[in-house]
Amino acid sequence: MRFPRSSGILLHPTSLPGHFGVGDLGPEAFRFADFLASSGQTIWQMLPLGPTGYGDSPYQLFSAFAGNPLLISLESLVKDGRLQSEDLADAPAFPNGEVDYGAVIAWKYPLLRYAFERFQNSASIADREACRQFSLKHAAWLDSFADFMALKEANGVSKLWPEWNINETNGLEAEVACHKYWQFEFFRQWDRLRTYCHERKIRVMGDIPIYVAHDSADVWSNPELFHLDIRGWPTQVAGVPPDYFSATGQLWGNPIYRWDEMERSGFAWWIERFRTSFNLLDMVRLDHFRGFEAYWAVPGGEPTAEHGDWVKAPGTKLFDAVQNALGQLAIVAENLGVITPEVEAMRKRFNFPGMSVLQFAFGKDPQAPDFKPHNYPRDVVAYTGTHDNDTAIGWWKSTGENDSTRTADDVREEKDYALRYLQSDGREMNWVLIRELMHSVASTVIFPMQDVLGLGSEARMNTPSVPSGNWKWRMRPDQLTPALAGRLRHLTSLYER
Repeated sequence: MRFPRSSGILLHPTSLPGHFGVGDLGPEAFRFADFLASSGQTIWQMLPLGPTGYGDSPYQLFSAFAGNPLLISLESLVKDGRLQSEDLADAPAFPNGEVDYGAVIAWKYPLLRYAFERFQNSASIADREACRQFSLKHAAWLDSFADFMALKEANGVSKLWPEWNINETNGLEAEVACHKYWQFEFFRQWDRLRTYCHERKIRVMGDIPIYVAHDSADVWSNPELFHLDIRGWPTQVAGVPPDYFSATGQLWGNPIYRWDEMERSGFAWWIERFRTSFNLLDMVRLDHFRGFEAYWAVPGGEPTAEHGDWVKAPGTKLFDAVQNALGQLAIVAENLGVITPEVEAMRKRFNFPGMSVLQFAFGKDPQAPDFKPHNYPRDVVAYTGTHDNDTAIGWWKSTGENDSTRTADDVREEKDYALRYLQSDGREMNWVLIRELMHSVASTVIFPMQDVLGLGSEARMNTPSVPSGNWKWRMRPDQLTPALAGRLRHLTSLYER
């Protein structure tokens, strides 16, 4: 897949501004699409869009197929007659600058349930039929997801599914129907936004995490596809081994796939996952791509990722099956970390562009040479940073204190090299990095919105291995200015993106 020369912005919808505590698919999303168009950007990248579970992380989802009800716009529900404007009048004074997920969930979900009840009581025949057709079209995943969520509520949301006492949905028909309705509304609102983006020549780029959460409809309804014991607990979990960044590795805890069972079915589950994703998205970043060639399997119950084994994955067999079923797809391979020749050979076989992160180009990262723009191939997607990095300004202002991967001397050497490489005096380093990528040969360059705004570490989206306090940052509505759009548009035009 050859991508056209272009640039875009990484901003998850939860980070959009608005009145109701969390960004959503409503008016501010359309306003951001207008900003992208006015600034010459043609890609809007987002994180996974599914319903979040542990730690509010978009990488720990209750479903690999469903949408997050928190992203449903209440204002759009008012416009569609599902709610009334007075229903929103008692919105709490949510804090500026971040999402308080607990407060948002406590206030928003009752309104979403009220919207469902109104739909049940007063929806038009056409809307009822549209909802019915949606449920039939997506039954392969929607039925089990709605059952799972209804049972999770009945058992207590804090309980994982192997701990449930109630395992039948008898008597829970209304709850099951409610979850199906929320998915109908999510997909309907999403289709409107994506159509609006397409009218402005903007492609929407999403994210497919390689693994799914143990506490998910995917594992609950397909236990045979995962390494689980007879009670449903993982016997093998995912992570990465000790490396330059961590002496004990990273223990993610997601259950490992039984790839033999998946291959026996012709990889049907994965084909459906890709099909659903590309019904929503134009491009996809495929997370932890190296795990499709070989993965680090840790015995269940281990406290760290130190004691595991590398196990071969089906790799090319999987992607052959997906391409045979769906054709060539616009996939970006997240090939960061310790990448073997076998992984790169697989990526190149399927013409998946890889990734490069400019923040890592100036230090002692083993991949640093590949992250320097003078070494870029054209088929790469280059970033100033990702959702897992500090912001560009936060990175530049870092002194190395409380950093287990860099000493103060490392930081000084890194900054000295960066200044010489970038021919910079250190001012407005976010724009220095943006310009460096804009004029590179990389076909695609993407900037987190925090870097476009020049924000510091307080706006960081995620700190890996820190279990709480992530995914909260929100943009203010006054930050999308014509001057900012003009500055981006100038660089986009200058470097023919």
